[in-house]
Amino acid sequence: MTDRETLDLYEATGALLHGHFRLTSGLHSDVYLQSALVLQHPSHAASLGGALASRFRGDAAQTVLAPAIGGILVAHEVARALGARALFTEREDGVMRLRRGFALAQGERCLVVEDVMTTGGSIREVVGCVEALGGVVVGVGALIDRSGGAAHFPVKRASLATVKATTWKAEDCPLCRAGSQAVKPGSRG
Repeated sequence: MTDRETLDLYEATGALLHGHFRLTSGLHSDVYLQSALVLQHPSHAASLGGALASRFRGDAAQTVLAPAIGGILVAHEVARALGARALFTEREDGVMRLRRGFALAQGERCLVVEDVMTTGGSIREVVGCVEALGGVVVGVGALIDRSGGAAHFPVKRASLATVKATTWKAEDCPLCRAGSQAVKPGSRG
């Protein structure tokens, strides 16, 4: 799946939004990617997950992990394509953790995925969780990279598409200064 095919799928499902948004990172932007709108279609989720998995096929990942909630379907479909298992992390007392009886074996080879990477913060939290439990992170991936290449990791990194979107700190946002109210369409307030 090419960059353009990925973005066409997001656009066709209304998952690529334009306006004034407050991102999970706290930054403001004129573009928002609501991956749930594309992932609600199992055939699209399978295609996107399979395409992302292909970037990591030779890395022998045993487990694919993602932060809840946006990354759960991505992890599931990437894991399905790789023949691995899929887990998700959740915040507990402000810290990303495995819950629900999920566990990792010492040295377990893990791939961390997300739907949209903006700052890489959520992925870093999951990586930290994996490493704290003795797992080995073999790569990180996202359906969409909107970091502009700024999110760096010491492991292999891949995405299906890159979206160039302007972001601002809330106090520097020209849309706010113009009187526009930022909306938060994502899963975390």
